[in-house]
Amino acid sequence: MSTQVTGDGATPGEDHPEKRKFTFPSALTILALVTLAVWAVAFLIPSGAYDRDAEGAPVQGTYHRVPSDQSFLDRLDDLFLSPVNGLYGIQDTKTGRVGPDLTGELYGSAGVFLFVIAIGAFITVVFATGALDRGIGRLAHRLRERGALLIAGVMVVFSLLGTVEGFAEETLGFYGLIVPLMLALGYDRMVATGTIILGAGIGVLCSTVNPFATGVASSAADISLGDGIVLRGVMWIVLTAVTIAYVVRYASRVRRNPARSLSGFLPGDREQSAAETDEPPPLTPLHQIVLVLVGLTFAFMIFSVVPWSSAISGDADATAYGFELGWSFPQLAALFVVAAVIVGVVARFGEQRLSATIVQGAADFISPALVIVLARGVTVIMNNSRITDTVLHSIEGAVSGVSSGLFAVVVFIVNLPLAFLIPSTSGHATLAMPILAPLADFAGVSRAVVVTAWQAASGWMNLWVPTTAVTIGGIALAKIGYDRYLRFVWPLLAILAVLICGFVALGAVWT
Repeated sequence: MSTQVTGDGATPGEDHPEKRKFTFPSALTILALVTLAVWAVAFLIPSGAYDRDAEGAPVQGTYHRVPSDQSFLDRLDDLFLSPVNGLYGIQDTKTGRVGPDLTGELYGSAGVFLFVIAIGAFITVVFATGALDRGIGRLAHRLRERGALLIAGVMVVFSLLGTVEGFAEETLGFYGLIVPLMLALGYDRMVATGTIILGAGIGVLCSTVNPFATGVASSAADISLGDGIVLRGVMWIVLTAVTIAYVVRYASRVRRNPARSLSGFLPGDREQSAAETDEPPPLTPLHQIVLVLVGLTFAFMIFSVVPWSSAISGDADATAYGFELGWSFPQLAALFVVAAVIVGVVARFGEQRLSATIVQGAADFISPALVIVLARGVTVIMNNSRITDTVLHSIEGAVSGVSSGLFAVVVFIVNLPLAFLIPSTSGHATLAMPILAPLADFAGVSRAVVVTAWQAASGWMNLWVPTTAVTIGGIALAKIGYDRYLRFVWPLLAILAVLICGFVALGAVWT
């Protein structure tokens, strides 16, 4: 029996296999591949070490080769245990090796891991009350007749949330509210997209105490979360103002002449009036109490981590004031667990619902927590094979002799491709900071400046790269093309890059 074949070579009645589209791998997959690559490359890179000072920092100019004492089975064991060591590996005080059953100081990221889980539980409980969603909705509706003020108000709120708690993925839930409202005011979908993506994104770029960026990077750099907060605070104010002005300028231009819209208009976009938009339900007394509790929690977090004596006097070695708490990740993790319980009790969740919500929050944030663990596991492999100082020495040669200001700019630039490869700020920080932080010591620059330059690079890239779910998901929800979004945002990116380089250079010279 013959088989009839169609012109394209397919048999009638057979379905054409769909072509699989390439999707960029997740941060977990990327870090797993990085782990394997670093483990393999460690066989080729010679072992070396710096002499250390009393505080454990490498002394410039003392690098020397050392023989490797690891067999193939030792290296295989490091690869196998890298996630475990990344969580609770202990660094032996004599040999410097890291392992789960050694005696010494904690090298793993257990403290940061628990902190991320705790803040995930807190944020999930807050969102479960509906207070934050309704508060932003009420703000948007109240300013509906004043377009520029509405854009600025929403962007300030999103930026503030971004700088203190990494508000990013949560913005995806606001497109259904902001897009119709902006269209009703005579703007286009690009205005709504810029308000949301750039509002939260500029806050994350200028993170002050964001636990997923500044917190993780500060921990990896072995400095306090509050170090460098003055520079980051000034950056946040200036860059947020510039970004708001950019979006408002575009919005005003589109409102005057809709033909200049970069996104265009879909059928029905220009038929709704702002006066016809439904008013969100008012804030209940419960919602108001929850919002106050959220504000107090983050305000207390900032107070507890800031080295007030150093910030006020400008002397990094100033004696701490009596009211300074000097909290770190263990205390902050406990703070957010307690705060989550308090919010749940105030919201009258009941024991079952509160427990379930906290567990759900922990589960939702397990992915960034695991990214931190895997990234830390990579540094353990480098540490045990004794190639970390060798890599550091090679970079030292590249930046030696440059001024402190130029050094800070170089740190910003070299982190741009890393941010593209690893869009997870937590994973990027844990992976890069053990190498970058000691370079600051060699250049005579505060490690806090390196943290600021690193997070600025990560935040700048995440405003536009297609590997970021917040950007790609946002433009999909707003129904605009990625190419059109790039046309809209690239002049702002250039402005921000210049400002960032200026700030980090000034910060390096100042410190």
